[in-house]
Amino acid sequence: MLRPRGHGRSGRGNESPRRGRYPGGVTFPVVGMVGGGQLARMTHEAGIPLGIRFKLLSDTPQDSAAQVVSEVVVGDYRDLDTLRDFARGCDVITFDHEHVPTEHLRALEAEGIPVRPGPDALVHAQDKGVMRARLDAIGIPCPRHRIVADPADVAAFAAEGEGFPVVLKTVRGGYDGKGVWVVDSVEEAAEPFRAGVPVLAEEKVDYVRELAANVVRSPHGQAVAYPVVESRQVAGVCDTVIAPAPGLDEDLALKASEMALTIAKELGVVGHLAVELFQTRDGRILVNELAMRPHNSGHWTQDGAVTSQFANHVRAVLDLPLGDPRPRQPWTVMVNVLGGDFPDMYSAYLHCMARDPQLKIHMYGKDVKPGRKVGHVNTYGDDLDDVLERARHAAGYLRGTITE
Repeated sequence: MLRPRGHGRSGRGNESPRRGRYPGGVTFPVVGMVGGGQLARMTHEAGIPLGIRFKLLSDTPQDSAAQVVSEVVVGDYRDLDTLRDFARGCDVITFDHEHVPTEHLRALEAEGIPVRPGPDALVHAQDKGVMRARLDAIGIPCPRHRIVADPADVAAFAAEGEGFPVVLKTVRGGYDGKGVWVVDSVEEAAEPFRAGVPVLAEEKVDYVRELAANVVRSPHGQAVAYPVVESRQVAGVCDTVIAPAPGLDEDLALKASEMALTIAKELGVVGHLAVELFQTRDGRILVNELAMRPHNSGHWTQDGAVTSQFANHVRAVLDLPLGDPRPRQPWTVMVNVLGGDFPDMYSAYLHCMARDPQLKIHMYGKDVKPGRKVGHVNTYGDDLDDVLERARHAAGYLRGTITE
């Protein structure tokens, strides 16, 4: 992996026009990040100690990452010419969301622009139907599913199994509970079809809890796996992540990690991959969703792992050796800070920091709106009950739902 000084991957020395220049002629690569949300903001933060330059394609100048990245292009990621112009001056393109049209990414690759993860991998996170078909083909266990044409087809799907309720998902565009319906009858099944996009039907899994397996893979095939975590949802939005998942059988944890690594390899993922899982009551694990970018279930790694998911994503897309994913403490807990009726969160810092000097607060620079993710907190230690209480108290106090 190590190369003589002055020689980039192309073998052209320091001649690459994309390289970011520092005083004295030192050159470091430029990472182009499509999407200006908090994932881009935190990925940029992880690249700063490495001297990596970032260029951002953002929807607006006010987006979370646009507030902190020095080189920002405001434009529409759905426009191919905008993407082409943005890619000039970048050594590699990566993402903080999966919504860039697949055909645009293929066009960039055809023009010699490195895209990581590439379109052949990313489509499995963009299209749930494609993802389910591919996971079936490589033998990864999933909930029973199929594409359905109309409400009557949903009823037929339900009758093939245990009946209603059934989970319906638009194959593209859903996140944080959006584009997902749990329906109890054929009448309720009409809503998802009104958008005129394909709909995936899945059995409603009887699960004990949700887990997540986070892995990172580089172009030359090196891969690392973080401890499997428990992810707790509230109203379809991730609320709490516990690392590692408490009480998880060692063999089941190993199986979850192996599944995630297999998916990353078989799909050709480069960068961070989050595999969201159901742990069923009968002792199985089933794949729920895939995300090919840094993920909410990996935010704990900022303060709880030797190398964070963000730092390893940067390393992976640049094909640098990956960092150690092991935890620093027996337990780390992440709790999301959601917006409520208390917009002045900064005034709560005095209480939170004085109460818990080890507390780590990460805010995204967003306007506070009810239910919006505006930040998260991380706590760590050797007593899980204490770590959980500290994280929940801090997030609640910042939101204004706890006042003492």
